[in-house]
Formats: sequence, structure tokens, C-alpha cells
Amino acid sequence: MTKNNTQKYLLYAVAILIAVMYLIPFYIIARNALMTKAEVSAFDWIIWPDKAQWDNIVNLFNDPLAPMATGLKNSAIISLFQVTGQLLVSAFAAYGLARIKYRWADQVFYLILLALMVPPAAIFVQMFLVVDRLGWVSTYAGLIVPGIFNVFNVFIFRQFFLDFPHELEDAGKVDGLGYFGIFWRIVLPNSVGVFIALGTISLIKSWNAFLWPLVVGQSKDMWTVQVVLSTFLTAQTINLPALFMGAAIGILPMILVFFLVQRYLVQGVSTSGLKG
Repeated sequence: MTKNNTQKYLLYAVAILIAVMYLIPFYIIARNALMTKAEVSAFDWIIWPDKAQWDNIVNLFNDPLAPMATGLKNSAIISLFQVTGQLLVSAFAAYGLARIKYRWADQVFYLILLALMVPPAAIFVQMFLVVDRLGWVSTYAGLIVPGIFNVFNVFIFRQFFLDFPHELEDAGKVDGLGYFGIFWRIVLPNSVGVFIALGTISLIKSWNAFLWPLVVGQSKDMWTVQVVLSTFLTAQTINLPALFMGAAIGILPMILVFFLVQRYLVQGVSTSGLKG
């Protein structure tokens, strides 16, 4: 066996080991989701239940105290509008910072970066008070609008636009396009990779958000998936099979999104400055 083959097989072994480590949590979720309460809490380890409890899916959606269907719907609506808003607002702001030169452009960018240093917990109460004054508690507006402004996305978009070919923009100026026309017709169609990369990151963050939806979405009709899942594990009740089944169903949309955009995700990461 040559040295190159040894290195190749070693890399394969390491890759398989890492893959198995990442897949173990998914296996545990699927296993526990198809068990009874007694089997989940048993001391003896069971590799896979002898009789899979597929009725756990039906019981999950029929539980009146934990509206899983409502949670999925609300999470989908909030994530869709929040991510769309984030990408548009961040991209417009970043393009202006990267291409529209004026006296205080750098200072404005540095002020925006300072926002990255502010812990979310430090402004949580103030944000809630503003939302409450606007009458947005237990509304989609209160759950969506505060999350639209994302400084990290602005920074990454700006770094990407700084390296965008000036020749393409100059061609748009020759055709009589302004800043908005150049951005919408030239820059945006050629920035699909970075949009999908940041959109995927923002989508996962929005979908998994818990504390803000818990505080603002006080009405049961406004609960998200994560809030619904928390009802299965409280000081009064513990329903582990329902919790794991809900977690399995809750992560399916994210897995589907990942498989749909993985090719664009790799492209976006390699061209947006997300790599080291």
C-alpha cells in the first residue's frame, strides 16, 4: 500500500467517524420518538424499539395543549418573512456602504459594527417595551420585525459587494441605470450564492428561536415550534416521546432546505468571506 493510498484511507476513516458522530443525535431522536414513555426512561439501552409507536405522530398533532400544527405554521410564516426582510434590508444597506461613497461612510459602517458587540440580552427588555407600546404582543409583526435588522448579514454582504466586479456595474451605468437599477438587475442576479448562504443561516436561527417567541407570542395561537416543544418538558409534565417526535418533525423542514440548497450553500460560503 502506497503512502498516498494510506493517507486517502485515513481521511476516509476520519470522515466516516465524524459523519457517524453527527448522525448519532438524529438516531437518538428517531429512536426515542418511536418509543413508549416506559421504554424511553428505562435503564436498559434499547438500540431500536421492538414495536415502533407510529401512533406518537397522531397523538402529537391531536394534543390540544400543544398545538404542533399551529407551531409549524407560525414558524414557517415568521421564518419566511423574517429571512426575506433580513436579506433585502441587509443587502440594500451593505450595497450602499460598499458603493455609495460619501464623507461619513466609514464612520457609519463602524457604528454598525459596534452593534455586533452589544449582547442581545442587554437590549431584550427595551425591545419588548417598544413592541408592547406598539401593540405588537402576540402578533406576527412583533415576532418578525425586530429580527429583520441583522448586523452580521450587513457586514458579510458589504465584504462581498466590495469584491464585486466594477465592470458589470459600469456597463449598467452606460445603459442609464442608477444605483437601485444596478443592484436589482445586475448585482442581485449575480449574488445568488451569498444570498442563499446567509439566508440559510438566518433561516436556521429564526426557526430555532425560542426566548423571543416565548415572551412576545403569549397567545397559544402565536406559539412557534420551539415554544410548543417546551410544553412537553415542564415542572408539572414530562412527555419524552412527544418531545422527541416533535423535535424530529421540527427539524425535517431544515433538513429538506439543506439538501435543496447545499450546492449553492458551498458556493456562497466560498465567495462571501465566511471562510477563514
